[in-house]
Amino acid sequence: MKAACLTGKESIVIRDVPVPEIGPGDVLVKVKSAFVCGTDVRFFLNGKAGVDDANPRVLGHEFAGVIERVGARVAGYTVGMNVAIAPNYGCGICDLCVSGHSEMCAASEALGVSIDGGFAEYVRIPEAAVRQGNISQIPEGLSFAEAALAEPLSCVFNAYEKIGIFPGDTVLVIGSGPIGIMHCLVALMAGATNVYISDISEQRMDLARSIDSRIRKLVAGESQLREFKRLTNGKLANLVITAASVGAIQEQAFALAGQNGRVMFFGGLPSGKSVVQLDTNEIHYKQLLVGGTTRQSLAQYRKCLELIASRAIDIRPIITSEGSLDDIVQAILEARGGVGLKRAINFS
Repeated sequence: MKAACLTGKESIVIRDVPVPEIGPGDVLVKVKSAFVCGTDVRFFLNGKAGVDDANPRVLGHEFAGVIERVGARVAGYTVGMNVAIAPNYGCGICDLCVSGHSEMCAASEALGVSIDGGFAEYVRIPEAAVRQGNISQIPEGLSFAEAALAEPLSCVFNAYEKIGIFPGDTVLVIGSGPIGIMHCLVALMAGATNVYISDISEQRMDLARSIDSRIRKLVAGESQLREFKRLTNGKLANLVITAASVGAIQEQAFALAGQNGRVMFFGGLPSGKSVVQLDTNEIHYKQLLVGGTTRQSLAQYRKCLELIASRAIDIRPIITSEGSLDDIVQAILEARGGVGLKRAINFS
């Protein structure tokens, strides 16, 4: 089969490699659609510990496909079933796993990160992931590409459930990439009255507005706070979401939140740049709540598949281009440069 193998810093090579063998508890999935994530971009730009030409890694943790083979001990899954795959799975027995948060398990593994993922024609889903329910049947009528986007959407949904969005809220999302736009769509679904997106690029914000005209623009820069006060009659935001991995954005978030507001740090900062200056008086005197999230639970993943299938959240406009596995480096560079939103990597 063909696989896109990370072999080092700024090196991804399309190779012919053996189709993975599966054990009695494993499932083999024929990948039909996959997407690049910021994690893939980071590994491409910086490399990954333990990965080199002799020890490559197949990236890709946003993918969906068709079950090709099932192990002899596997129940509940059949050959030919259309499925989407949640990438993170845990040990299955610790307190976090049994409480429904296997994604936070200290011994967690992740397809496309710690083991081979979806930028290949076939991917092995290990027994532990099969038993924990990481494979979800795709609802009828949903395309493989739409189903693959349940992964990033469920990360966004995790933030929504953690920090809360309520009818009548004013929500400000800083960062107008695919994740920022998904945050806006979830906020609108949750009943937020005013949803703003902020970025230095008006073109990116216009793209967000083309997806849903209810999203309002707030240009980032020196006049951002003054303009936001004017637009909200001085009330500012009930919730500020940082949807870009920039420390300065986290520093600004507290000033943009109103009294009794909330701030959600979504997405981590680069290694060595995660310590930022915060005006803790903003938190104290405004009575702000601050939260952060990472990944998603399996329940959130399945819920987001249903939200996409029902069109409660129309994810289709997030897909702005498509290509083949041979285009994977181009897709990564486009994601890095903010070109379009999501390029679907489709397989025959």
